[in-house]
Parts: sequence; C-alpha cells; structure tokens
Amino acid sequence: MDGSRNQNAKTGGSRRAEIARATSETDIRILLDLDGSGKAEVATGVGFLDHMLTALARHAMLDLTVAAKGDLHIDDHHTTEDVGIVLGQAIRQALGDKRGIRRFGHALLPMDEALAEAALDISGRPFLAWSVPFQRPKIGSFDTELVEEFFRALAFNAGVTLHVTLKAGTNAHHVAEACFKAVARALRMAVENDPRAAGAIPSTKGSLEG
Repeated sequence: MDGSRNQNAKTGGSRRAEIARATSETDIRILLDLDGSGKAEVATGVGFLDHMLTALARHAMLDLTVAAKGDLHIDDHHTTEDVGIVLGQAIRQALGDKRGIRRFGHALLPMDEALAEAALDISGRPFLAWSVPFQRPKIGSFDTELVEEFFRALAFNAGVTLHVTLKAGTNAHHVAEACFKAVARALRMAVENDPRAAGAIPSTKGSLEG
C-alpha cells in the first residue's frame, strides 16, 4: 500500500522476528517466536480477530504479540488484511533460509459440527486455494469474508502455498475457528525442525525462494 514503511529485525540464529508496518490506514507491530509455547498478547481493536489470533498462536505453539491500530471507523477490512500481511512477513523472516524444516503440514480439525482441512507448503510460491463457504455474512460485527482476506494476505506474504477446505459446518463462528486452528496445526507441523534433515533445505532445487 502507498505510504507504507517496514522495519524488520531478526534475532541472531533464533527463529524470531519483529516487524512494524505503518500506512495511512493501519499501524501494526508484530513480534513472533516460532519456537514458543503458544503465548499470545493480541490487541487489534477487532475482538473476533483477537480471538482467532490467540487460537492460532496456541495451536501453532508460537509466541505472538500483535499491536494494531486501524481505521475501524470505516470497517474491519484494512486492519484484518494488514495484520495478515505483517504476520506473513514475520513468519517468512523468522524462517530464514528454511534449513531443516519439515516444510509440509496438514491438519483435519473438528469444531463441533464444523470440520476444516488445511494443507500447507512452505514453498516460497505464494498461493491460496480457499473453499470455505459461510452461511452468514457476519459473526457479530465481523464480516465472514474477511477470514479469506486474512489468509490470503498471510499466505502471499509468508511465501506459502495454502489450501483450506471446509468439509462440514453451518455455524459461522465454528467454521472460522476450525479454519484458524487447522491452519495453526498445519503451520506447526511445517515449521518444525526435522531431526532427519540434518539442516538441509527441504527441496531438490536447494532453495525455497520460489
């Protein structure tokens, strides 16, 4: 977006990242530790998004701090999308050259009547395949279409191929939460260090940069 500025930092050989991004629409700062314990401190001004990001951190077993201010007097769109952008950038930066990771992750996750499937490849080739119909346009005041916008922003900025498919479900809250938790579990699997990989980049090309 026009007028954006990024400030990025990575701590030594750790899998941590800190990114700040400010535009005329949002001001966001994210701290991420891929090897965390599921702790989350999230304040975006969008209650449902805070709830989903907290679940994402918990089930991906990453530590996440999100501080966001956005033009919520308009709607939740810019804040939700831009948090996805910055979180994606943080994941990409924290992974570095991706040596020794499992790369692929998959989860099939039930949430009451809802069942969501997520498959993820840390490929360097961003793509989102989204097959998640919602039967309601809103969850409280939150537009359900923003769930897809969040994951598209995350996938394209993290450089991952992400497929999310709803297998069953009618309750919009359950559907959204199942999607976030499925992606979290898939991400947890994909970023894990593979003890058999001996620090190699998991690609026959020798690179995961697209």
